[in-house]
Amino acid sequence: MDFILPKLLYWQLLVTPQLPETTFDGQTIIVTGGNSGLGLEAVRHFVKMDAKRVIIACRSVSKGQAAKADIEASTGRTGVVDVMEVDLASYASVKSFATQVNALDRLDVIVENAGIQTTEFEMVEEDESTITVNVVSTFLMALLVLPKLQESASKFGISPRLCIMSSEVHFMTNINKELKNPSFFDALRDKKQAQMGFNRYAQSKLIEVLYCRALAAKMNESGQSSVILNYVNPGLCHSSLGGDAGRTLPARIFKGLLARSTEVGARTEVAAAAQKRDSHGTFINNGVISQWVCPIIPLFRVNTFRPSVFVRSEQGRIAEQRIYEELNAKLEKIHPGITRNI
Repeated sequence: MDFILPKLLYWQLLVTPQLPETTFDGQTIIVTGGNSGLGLEAVRHFVKMDAKRVIIACRSVSKGQAAKADIEASTGRTGVVDVMEVDLASYASVKSFATQVNALDRLDVIVENAGIQTTEFEMVEEDESTITVNVVSTFLMALLVLPKLQESASKFGISPRLCIMSSEVHFMTNINKELKNPSFFDALRDKKQAQMGFNRYAQSKLIEVLYCRALAAKMNESGQSSVILNYVNPGLCHSSLGGDAGRTLPARIFKGLLARSTEVGARTEVAAAAQKRDSHGTFINNGVISQWVCPIIPLFRVNTFRPSVFVRSEQGRIAEQRIYEELNAKLEKIHPGITRNI
């Protein structure tokens, strides 16, 4: 059983993520959704920490350019930030973006920060929009840029990082009903059964965690040990995620009491991008691989980098393998041969 509430309160009220003591000098970094919220502040941090090139990947080029101007004004560094267009609601857009990425000379880090939470059920491409954006397109992009990360590792003798923005909310939901269906993704497309808003968002994050664990293991098996994959929890932060649902009075009160600033939350993304090999396949919480120390009984410690009890259970292991296989089949349909990149 997950006793998540005490840990959540501790993390939100008593833990302040810190920036890593490092530099990103000479590095090329991509942040999806880098025009606003956590992504924008992560880009700002990377620029301040001497990155050679930081690419804002977003749906709106004009908003990306506005974000670029804001970052240049606040950091005093010009000629560092670029903007590239990508829309995770479109497989064609993701594939076009990946083609541009694979033409880069070098790629050190990609932070897949972009995601959505919506209260409306809408089909986008082949799935409900939250699943399309947060799951299918996220990993379509990940697998399509793996060759560039692998090439950069070999060419420059580096350990590139692929960081997937996850969340502690994967502790707060389940996919038991959907797993009973012969096709997991068919079940997620059932409008009558879908619980939109927070629960669907949490489900998407749980699916991300399960797929990341399987993907990290397969990367090890295939000898792609030079690329570091981790999945990151920024905690509850002030951002535009959630749309109208996030502007309700209860949500505003809850965020007002517990949420971190966007700048502080973005530190976790930067910290994940600086992690070493031991972070491969792990849940990076509060920017570190660490322990939760009970403030009342300091000897009581809990590993905070571990995902939920379900994820670590035998049932979770079975679900992980099934989701990995079903999602890979979807990705192969979208882009034949993509899984050979693993």
